[in-house]
Amino acid sequence: MNRAPSFELSLARRVRAPRESVFDAFVMPQRMGWMSPRGMTCAEIVADARVGGRFRITMRAKDGEKFVAFGEYREVVRPERLVYTWQWEGKKFALPAETLITVSFSERDGATEVRMRHTGFVDAAARDLHNGGWGSCFNRLVDSLDVRGSAATVTLLGDPRSTHVRTARMGLAEKGVKYTLEPHDPHTPQILAVHPFGRIPAFRDGEIELFETSAILRYVEEAFEGPSLLPNGVSDRARCEQWVSAANSYLRDAMLERYVEQYFFPKREDGQPDRVVIDAALKDIASQLAVLDRAYGGRDFLVGGGVSMADLFLAPMLAYVEAMPEGEELLAKAPNVRRAQAVMHERASFRDTDVTRRQP
Repeated sequence: MNRAPSFELSLARRVRAPRESVFDAFVMPQRMGWMSPRGMTCAEIVADARVGGRFRITMRAKDGEKFVAFGEYREVVRPERLVYTWQWEGKKFALPAETLITVSFSERDGATEVRMRHTGFVDAAARDLHNGGWGSCFNRLVDSLDVRGSAATVTLLGDPRSTHVRTARMGLAEKGVKYTLEPHDPHTPQILAVHPFGRIPAFRDGEIELFETSAILRYVEEAFEGPSLLPNGVSDRARCEQWVSAANSYLRDAMLERYVEQYFFPKREDGQPDRVVIDAALKDIASQLAVLDRAYGGRDFLVGGGVSMADLFLAPMLAYVEAMPEGEELLAKAPNVRRAQAVMHERASFRDTDVTRRQP
């Protein structure tokens, strides 16, 4: 007799909080706000955590779309075990009428080990979709209970002297996201474990891994509350992307690779910076600053009325240029750029990540 295939997922997470507190986060409505993936909020939670009692969770996406999950408690053994059904209202995710969730809570070395088993999926696609959703929810669970907040799950890996690492750090700071910085050089085993090309930064949010600064900031923008890193309006968002691309494709080569790095990493046999390379780069930088000066005009930010990803990519590059021997003269010919950069200097995200006197 052929048996139907069984699809299920298992998750485990260590939470630095007492077992009773972690159990409460699964059954007390006022503490169940973590039960929606990053980028969503729990608009309404109702729960009656007793055998035969029911719960209902209304999740809201940033675009306003609602997702409602509900179910019935089958076992409630405080603070050790919880079993309940899980069902989506409507035809969300093409699931059968019910799936089943079993959660165990164990004390380990002053923390709580949470193990979840979710069974009853009709296929691997539904299982994998929920695996990602629950993983994101578990990140929020840790955020809500660990004294470190999101720094317990969010980790940025890379050398803080890198402009790209600084851009990511500034973005996290502007969003108000706590994080852990792990200093690593490019191509180290720790970086290669996340970034297949060995560059920095690399990023983790629990089990979620990302590389490339722009992708990291896009994730931070969508996943966390706080001020937006993108301007309003279709055209301004496109211009923001335009300047991010320009910074990486054009400005970086002249400002950092052919100018700043000549001072930090001289390639001449006598150990001195190559003036031929520097002088050629200075001409290109002057032209680039003139373009930027026109783009800023009378504004303090490249696009829109506030700081955006475009400013976060440009400011660390300009900071190194400012620190170089010809930097003051270069910026003097671009007063709008100099004014805008002075505004960035006053932001906490810029001050707290300042390492420009060392290599980029």
